[in-house]
Amino acid sequence: MAQVVLENVYKSYSPRKGERTLTSVPAEPLLAQGNEIASESDKSSSSSASTNVLRRINLTIHDGEFMVLVGPYGCGKSTLLRLIAGLEELTGGNIWVGDTLVNDLPPKERDIAMVFQNYALYPHMSVYDNIAFGLRRTSRGLQEQRSRVVGAGFTDNLTTKTDNLTKTAPVDENFSELAENMLVGMTRNLPKGLRYISDREKAIQDRVRAVAHLLQIDSLLHRLPKQLSGGQKQRVALGRAIARNPQVFLMDEPLSNLDAKLRAETRAQIVKLQRQLGITTIYVTHDQTEAMTMGDRIAVMNQGQIQQIAHPLELYNRPANQFVAQFIGSPPMNFIPVQFKAPLLITHPLFRLTLPDLWERTLKQYDGRELILGIRPEHLTLSSPAPKNLPVLVELVEALGNETYLSVRLGDTPLQVRIAPDRLARIGEQLMLAIAPEKIHLFDPETGSAIFAK
Repeated sequence: MAQVVLENVYKSYSPRKGERTLTSVPAEPLLAQGNEIASESDKSSSSSASTNVLRRINLTIHDGEFMVLVGPYGCGKSTLLRLIAGLEELTGGNIWVGDTLVNDLPPKERDIAMVFQNYALYPHMSVYDNIAFGLRRTSRGLQEQRSRVVGAGFTDNLTTKTDNLTKTAPVDENFSELAENMLVGMTRNLPKGLRYISDREKAIQDRVRAVAHLLQIDSLLHRLPKQLSGGQKQRVALGRAIARNPQVFLMDEPLSNLDAKLRAETRAQIVKLQRQLGITTIYVTHDQTEAMTMGDRIAVMNQGQIQQIAHPLELYNRPANQFVAQFIGSPPMNFIPVQFKAPLLITHPLFRLTLPDLWERTLKQYDGRELILGIRPEHLTLSSPAPKNLPVLVELVEALGNETYLSVRLGDTPLQVRIAPDRLARIGEQLMLAIAPEKIHLFDPETGSAIFAK
């Protein structure tokens, strides 16, 4: 296992000749760790000679942690993953893997394995050869790779295979390592009795079969990638990464090509494998459901910056700003512009309500100002007419069986509501909605930052 540390990482692209540069993205309020807000104004982002993709990325992924990078398309999460892997050149900052500064190391020397969105399997190779490919290409064997805790029975087995790969001596002193490898390659496709199998190749064979057993793809080892389903291809890609026993796994949206059911199954399998292996994992996705269900911690990204780093439920219950509040949760949080009057009154042309007492000290400075009230769809309930309730018009009904979503309108403000499946609603129906006062979120309309009750 290894800790991964990103220190003040920047990435920018120089424009091609004759290409006009894009204006830089303005800095937004950031949340570096937990709920500690830090406002950043990046002076270097104003450069007119390049397009800034990532700015001021500071992130620590602990040993054995499953860290998820989540954000919309184009936010820079895949670029950040490629920087860690060494597939992109760093513009500024430092990247540490364990105790090693890897800024100038090529990908093959970083002891990192990457699983790509499109699987990146060799189409002319069998499943067995795809998994074994990285082991055969490693000139140093597995001498620097550490054994992982991977569950009952598998740890000793896998460690034994690693030791065999690192300790084997040449079968014949007259053969150099190069000649031996050539002989193995030349005879690999011959009948079993005519193949030359070195001690190293035997150890690789044992390693591949151990990984295949872990992933339950033992029966697929002889197949070509074109003969596999999407889920099977994904497990082969995972097997290739696991076989190398790296310090860090990088996964770039590995489930995006799978259907919904298979995605859920594979998602659970990846989490289980990561916990068995105990290897530090950085997982990129745009799907907030994947992020919430898989990550030990989540880093929410937008426009090249980290908006918040926290545990999944902390992101959901205490978002740092409007972007995080809107992005985390499905359906997303509703936002309603309101006026605040001290000590605790919230007013809107169509309703007025009193906030809980815990808000009084925090909101003194906002007396007479406009605020953004945030409320999640599940915290709005059907109710009877009252000054504190919201009169809404139903515009769309989505009945899912186990729950029903309503798209409604409060004046000019669209809202979404989650109701029980046995409550029938019709398009055009007028409803009254009650807000759960203890579930209210408030945001500063000028900065978008969350206001937390003290």
